Amino acid sequence: MNPFRTAAITAGLLAASIGQALAAVPPARPVAGPGLTAEVIHWWTSGGESAAVKQVAQAYRAAGGTWIDTAIAGGDQSRAVTINRIVGGNPPTAAQFNTSKQFFDVIEQGMLNNVDDVAAREGWEQLLPAPIVNVIKVKGHWYAVPLNIHMQTWIWYSQAAFKKAGIAKEPATMDELFAALDKLKAAGIVPLAHGGQAWQETVLFSAMLANLGGRELYLSVIRDRDQKAINSETFKKVLMAFKRMQGYTDPGAPGRNWNDATAMVIRGKAGVQIMGDWVKGEFTSAGQVPGKDYGCIAGLGPAVPYLIQGDVFVFPKTSNPNAVKAQKLLASVVVAPATQLAFSQLKGSIPVRMDVDAGKLDACAQKGMAVMRDKSRQIGVTEVYLTPDQNGAIQDVLTAYWNTAMPVEKAQKNFAAALRN
Repeated sequence: MNPFRTAAITAGLLAASIGQALAAVPPARPVAGPGLTAEVIHWWTSGGESAAVKQVAQAYRAAGGTWIDTAIAGGDQSRAVTINRIVGGNPPTAAQFNTSKQFFDVIEQGMLNNVDDVAAREGWEQLLPAPIVNVIKVKGHWYAVPLNIHMQTWIWYSQAAFKKAGIAKEPATMDELFAALDKLKAAGIVPLAHGGQAWQETVLFSAMLANLGGRELYLSVIRDRDQKAINSETFKKVLMAFKRMQGYTDPGAPGRNWNDATAMVIRGKAGVQIMGDWVKGEFTSAGQVPGKDYGCIAGLGPAVPYLIQGDVFVFPKTSNPNAVKAQKLLASVVVAPATQLAFSQLKGSIPVRMDVDAGKLDACAQKGMAVMRDKSRQIGVTEVYLTPDQNGAIQDVLTAYWNTAMPVEKAQKNFAAALRN
């Protein structure tokens, strides 16, 4: 499932978890042997995702550990089960979260162990990109290990659909992208494969903001929540471009899952999808090759922000010495170059380490690695800068604007109110 589904990890969820924990906690799984056993909760259930997490499991077993896989479909559900398990006294060894503020409340409640010694020994401070460090290191302590970097706003396109529509040149500007979408529509191809879910609309909006507004406007609006920037004419144009994209979707878009939208591009039924690079795992599972069957655009211009997030494992609080050792072994295994590379090759992401052999990655991932070497383009997604409540508030505004006849002026006013300090 999507890595960027908005979290509901708030004080309210924590309180609800405590109240219902004993009823909600699944039965404990048997411990397989006396070694370092790691039960890992995650939501990687699609084809590409499932294949990727198996690489981490194999690496952990190769290091001498025992891996117990607990896959729970849906990010919100998976995180809720994790919290219920912790509160109920039956924590997993590790659990998937996104590289964001999703787990800050969990840290504040004292529910996580840190892996400071692993981070110090392996030089995470110098090794990892700053936007990643700023999320997983909280008040001087390392509470998560990053598995990868996902960029949220890639533009994917079907080579077959482009050929059928007579599009010979890859779009390099927003005007060229709209022109390509018009040609696809005229050729009877769904121009934009989209899933009408709130988080997917936020991804699409973020793409418009990054490509039209650039680094300065993006950070002013999302990180700084600057009211002057939000009420500017430039930001109004971003909102208008976002709404314009709706005219290129098909009637089946509402409620569609992201991987079903990707399947439309894979089949050539749709021309373009704007979505994170986790979709590449679906292309790979379908046997498609970048540059031959599909194309990928990191940004419509050389300075467009590369909006990064990704996946992490957090380590629920436990005093069991073997469980703590298992957590630290897993942290070390996950950040190892071989694990990073094997995981990202199947997941569609890129490694968090810039010292891996990029030549072993596909063409799109190599593009991503090249962009990441320009630190000025390393910018976080909305969930990196906004709390879950703030992110939910702007999602509500964007979804209402997308699905109704709301005037852009009203949407702009509501967006400003959602992020007012």
